[in-house]
Amino acid sequence: MYIPSKIFLTRGVGRHREKLSSFEMALRDCGIAQFNLVRVSSIYPPGCKFVKPEKGLAEMKPGQIVHVVMSESATNEPRRLIAASVGVAIPKDSGQFGYLSEHHSCDQTGQKAGDYAEDLAAEMLATVLGVEFDPDKSWDEKREIWRISGKFVRTANCTQAALGDKDGRWTTVISAAVLVP
Repeated sequence: MYIPSKIFLTRGVGRHREKLSSFEMALRDCGIAQFNLVRVSSIYPPGCKFVKPEKGLAEMKPGQIVHVVMSESATNEPRRLIAASVGVAIPKDSGQFGYLSEHHSCDQTGQKAGDYAEDLAAEMLATVLGVEFDPDKSWDEKREIWRISGKFVRTANCTQAALGDKDGRWTTVISAAVLVP
């Protein structure tokens, strides 16, 4: 049975006249273009530890199949703001799984996109843990409820935002949580 024991977050942006090449450039900027990426759903494995990208990458080989939770957004509209974010919610009990969420947007700042993705991951974890909250409350009010519940260790996000290329070339942003085998 394969359950990743390490994870790292990465982000990048790419620009090119071709959309696919823009995506490739964003993957290169993330440092993960040399792998065969398989997108998976949003479960943060129990007992998984965060590592720096350099450490995770050192344990992997080019061509390897690598599982990722990835968000991406692309535009060829000049000066269009795009963002891609991965949110993380980790429970206090390290034997319990957590959540990763993907969010991509247009015309939303990186800060707003990151807060939204983090909030989404925390809400998914809260519902599993039985923490009651009002989804219409502000981010800060919900965060306080989660903190008081004592069931969360950490929430975080990894976000990449960019303005579309002024000359109309494709711009792609990627954020990813990379599961290290």
